[in-house]
Amino acid sequence: MNPEFLTVLVFLAIGAGFVFVALLAGHFLRPSVPNEEKGTTYECGERPFVSAWFNFNPRFYIVAIIFLIFDVALAILFTPLSVVSRHIGGTEQWAAVGAILFFLAPLSLGLAYVWGKGDLEWLKK
Repeated sequence: MNPEFLTVLVFLAIGAGFVFVALLAGHFLRPSVPNEEKGTTYECGERPFVSAWFNFNPRFYIVAIIFLIFDVALAILFTPLSVVSRHIGGTEQWAAVGAILFFLAPLSLGLAYVWGKGDLEWLKK
């Protein structure tokens, strides 16, 4: 077996053992005082007066998912720029521009699709 792989396995075993021992020690050391008040839903320190289960508008989720996709894409987009920032004017710069355009093409198509479908409109017609 590869010694580097064995080192990784040993670290994983030690980490899993630490988590297991910490959870086991916490189970035996923490106090257990069940109470009806502890089992209620917490709403900013106020007692709940209606059910906490109600439906949100699905547009919240759609806008949040679109934001996350483009936010992660923007973070990934800075990687080629940061790699070639020292080599301005070289062939690496054009390779980075090509990678950025290659990366932005499907995102632009996805944005055009979502926009054309009308999912970005808050009030649908």
